[in-house]
Amino acid sequence: MKIKKDFDLVNNNTYKVHTIADYFMVPESISELITLLKELKEKNAKYLILGGGSNILFATPRYSGYVISLKELHNYTVSKDGHISAECGVMLPVLARKALDLGLEGLEWALGIPGTIGGSVAGNAGAYLCDIFTILDEVTYLDENLNIVTQKAKDIPHEYRHSVIKDHHYIVLKITMNLKKGNKEELESLAKDRALRRSSTQPLDYPNAGSVFRNPEGLFAGKLIEDLGLKGYNINGAMVSKLHANFIINYANAQGQDIAKLIYYVKDQVKEKYNIDLIIEQIIERG
Repeated sequence: MKIKKDFDLVNNNTYKVHTIADYFMVPESISELITLLKELKEKNAKYLILGGGSNILFATPRYSGYVISLKELHNYTVSKDGHISAECGVMLPVLARKALDLGLEGLEWALGIPGTIGGSVAGNAGAYLCDIFTILDEVTYLDENLNIVTQKAKDIPHEYRHSVIKDHHYIVLKITMNLKKGNKEELESLAKDRALRRSSTQPLDYPNAGSVFRNPEGLFAGKLIEDLGLKGYNINGAMVSKLHANFIINYANAQGQDIAKLIYYVKDQVKEKYNIDLIIEQIIERG
């Protein structure tokens, strides 16, 4: 177990904001994670589970508690027949790249999503009309009482960018999925096209955490925000991207509280103009 005190989380969140955690802990196995969580629960200690940090905003200068990183839980196997087993800390693009190299179809949409398997399952990550639940077989997670539960993915309630796992703060431990054999050349071409499209339409040169708001049914959050003239609107170094209005970027050393202010400002403007209450896709952690 790696343990650090008064640890700056700047390199553990994709917004690149500075937040000091009382303790930063990195378990090196699932069993070590479970033992740690049981100890913290017995002490009634406050803790936060952190994956890739790509869908979270630390909105305060300090997190008063334990931050538990899952980055060392990164074991996985991918067989030629398409069976995949992966721990929660595996980065989704790593798995997608391995599958693509083997000519397996079904994960190519995930090459540009900088999240872990655990976070992707909790938030039902997806792109290009695909999502992770469509290819999942089983999910093993810890429930609220730290019991290990293995469940067929089809039996886990989920919807667009959401699942019951996120609702109940369950902790994904590992997953299995089954992909089918595809045409490797076609898959590579498709992946290349999507990478070019992503780089031309998303602000990849600045720290961000992906789409801020879920798309309302039949609409696009980015279009609503753009039509309000909010592209380029900024608060102390946090800015609505000029490239894609559903992205907020940290372009000049913004603090987490500045990004949070901008998120809620945009949300309020859309509510006032269109009477649409946008759902924030990212987790805003206030320490």
